Amino acid sequence: MSTTTTVTQAPTITAENVLRLFPEVNTTLIGGTHNSVTSDNDMEGYDEEQIRLMDEVCIVLDEDDIPIGSASKKVCHLMENIDQGLLHRAFSVFLFDSENRLLLQQRATEKITFPDMWTNTCCSHPLGIPGETGVGLEASVQGVRRAAQRKLNHELGIKAAQVPIDDFKFLTRIHYKSPSDGKWGEHEIDYILFIKANVDLEANPNEVRDTRYVTQDDLKSMFQDKSLKFTPWFKLICESMLFEWWSHLDSGLEKYTGETHIRRML
Repeated sequence: MSTTTTVTQAPTITAENVLRLFPEVNTTLIGGTHNSVTSDNDMEGYDEEQIRLMDEVCIVLDEDDIPIGSASKKVCHLMENIDQGLLHRAFSVFLFDSENRLLLQQRATEKITFPDMWTNTCCSHPLGIPGETGVGLEASVQGVRRAAQRKLNHELGIKAAQVPIDDFKFLTRIHYKSPSDGKWGEHEIDYILFIKANVDLEANPNEVRDTRYVTQDDLKSMFQDKSLKFTPWFKLICESMLFEWWSHLDSGLEKYTGETHIRRML
């Protein structure tokens, strides 16, 4: 006897249905109210500072990267919401020094999602605050550049003067989804930013366990080391375009910058 399996696909999230599907989303992008997670049972046993950061307000999107509301970092990263299609905006910074070595970080053990994994220089979210939101590609890129500058300082102690806003080069956006464990995960439209700068590092140990500058060959060797784990978005970027972009860092990178379409990697 044959059996039939029915696969239920998550609904497409829109401005019209987001509140019905996700009551914890606020359709106000800046200044909306959100429940604090600090006394939430979901957060029991996690690091106190990382719990506090789960109260940060992410930008909720439709699949065309149009903001339709805001929600806490916790709400955006629960797999039960991700599996129902909840999507938010993010960015990934790739910082290269004057020798064209890429700065990697290993995420801290205290991190709630993807702890202890190696990844690109800085990965985080623009927030629902003035200066970091945006509708339309140009305004959105400026928002993530400001957020990138803020988080490079928070995670790695890199001062804003060493990474000027206008020095961040926007390449493309990727739309991907990945679980961290059974409870947490990511579902993001991720803005890819390159910047070349020599910087002073003072890593925040609650965010970053280790850092390392690597050449292309160094990074390929790291991928062969079975003892190392890498974030899924970093692997996606490496397996698609990173090494080609990297090879054109000093000549011809402009042909890869400013992509208007979203690369779907689902």
